[in-house]
Amino acid sequence: MAGHSQYKNIMHRKGRQDAAKAKLFAKLGREITVAARNGLPDPDMNPRLRLAIREARAESMPKDNIERAIKKAAGADTETYENIRYEGYGPAGVAIIVEALTDNRNRTGGAIRAAFTKHSGNLGSTGSVSHMFTRVGEIVFKPAAGSADAVLEAAIDAGADDVVSDESGHLVTCAFENLGSVAQGLEAKLGAPESVKTVWKPNLSTQVGEEPAATIMKLIAVLEDDDDVQAVFSNFEVDEATMTKLIAAA
Repeated sequence: MAGHSQYKNIMHRKGRQDAAKAKLFAKLGREITVAARNGLPDPDMNPRLRLAIREARAESMPKDNIERAIKKAAGADTETYENIRYEGYGPAGVAIIVEALTDNRNRTGGAIRAAFTKHSGNLGSTGSVSHMFTRVGEIVFKPAAGSADAVLEAAIDAGADDVVSDESGHLVTCAFENLGSVAQGLEAKLGAPESVKTVWKPNLSTQVGEEPAATIMKLIAVLEDDDDVQAVFSNFEVDEATMTKLIAAA
């Protein structure tokens, strides 16, 4: 029975991982389609599409999926999507930014407002918390990409602003508007990155305890699970012991 139970647990975990990967590919594909429709379908002539494809490849999205997403942009029945940024506060006054890509503003706004309310937060107006963040580009490489010195040299040559290297890999940060060119320069020297994305980096973090942190993490999980939500950012911090406890309880 123990072996059977373990097998079921493994299959259940794999099923959740496959579902999460499918949801991620759907969101990446939507961004590719919108980028291709709003500009040219050629990534060399469309910076947004080029960045979307680079991020999709970094997440191991199959080439066929990427090509289908680009071709879908030419279809007459393609939905009209718009980028919307939602801002609000979670428990303990933690600032949260939600980036969405939706074809129904009312549906998405209602779902996000409900998530904030249910988890002791409140949705604010645009600009209510974004002033606490800076929008930057982040490019992640695995440790095998090179030594800390080699990655730093490549990052400087590519026009990046900062590099943090440790045993888990290399995190390169650059100005938001330079992400495409920096990622291209780094890829030429270091190979394909593990991820390429734009993020809202907090200028000031809010330290919270275990109870509010648990609620914040639930809120973020609910928001990220929404099909219309592309990314969620917050400025909360917890100490290492609390984070270990929260991860174990998840």
